[in-house]
Amino acid sequence: MRRQAAVLLCAVLLAGCSGAAAERPGTGDDRARDPARGVTDPRRLPPVVDHVAIREPVVFLTYDDGAERDPRFVGLVRERRLPVSMFLTDTVVGPGYGHFARLRAVGASIQNHTLDHPALRGLPYAGQRAEICGQQRKLRARFGIVPRLFRPPYGTYDTTTLRAAADCGITAVVLWRASLNAEGELTYARGEPGLRPGDIVSVPSDGTGPPTLAERTVRLLREIEARGLRVGRLEDHLERRPARRAVGN
Repeated sequence: MRRQAAVLLCAVLLAGCSGAAAERPGTGDDRARDPARGVTDPRRLPPVVDHVAIREPVVFLTYDDGAERDPRFVGLVRERRLPVSMFLTDTVVGPGYGHFARLRAVGASIQNHTLDHPALRGLPYAGQRAEICGQQRKLRARFGIVPRLFRPPYGTYDTTTLRAAADCGITAVVLWRASLNAEGELTYARGEPGLRPGDIVSVPSDGTGPPTLAERTVRLLREIEARGLRVGRLEDHLERRPARRAVGN
C-alpha cells in the first residue's frame, strides 16, 4: 500500500510540473501589465474632440509644438488673461522650457504633443506609448504637472494611440475644428465656415513670422470678439461638458 501511495504521489507531482512547464513563466503577469491588451473597452478610451458642446459664447485657443517663443505673446496672455492651451513637443521646445514656464505663470496651460513629433497612426503600441508617456514624464519633471490633454502630431491617430494615451493618463485627445492659415485666415476642418461656441481653434506657432505669434493672436481675437465670443479654458470645459467626437480618423 505504501509503495502504491508513493507511486500515485509521484504521478500527481509529475502531472503538476508538466502543466506548469507548458505555460511560459510570467505570461499571466505580462498580460496584466500590458495596457495594449488591458484597455480594450471603448468606454475607457479618451474621446477625440474638436468641439465642445456648450451654449456659452466661448472658443478655445490652442498652440502646438513650442517653436515660437515670442516674449510679447507672454505679455498678451497676461494682459488679456487668455486661458490658452500650449501643446508642447520636447525636441521642438529644446532649451526653451523657461519661456513656457513664464506662460504658465500668467495663465496658459501646458499639454502633451509627444516627445519627437512623429505621425503616430500605424506605429506599434510600444512606440506610441513611449512618445506620449515620455512627454508626460518630461512635463512633470519641468513643471510638476501631469497633463490630461493630448494632441497627436498632424492630427493623425488610431485606436492604438487612444490606448496608449489612456495608459499615460490622458483624458481627451484634442484636434481642432478651425485653424489659422499662413495668411491669417481661419479654415475649417468640417462643417459650415464661421466660428461658433465650443470650437477648438489651432493657431500655428512655427516661429517663421512675421507676423509674430502675438500679432497673429491679436488679429484672431478681433475676429472672435466681432462674433460676440470670448476665449475659454479648454480643460475646464472638457471636464464638465460633453465633447463632440471628431470624425474622419
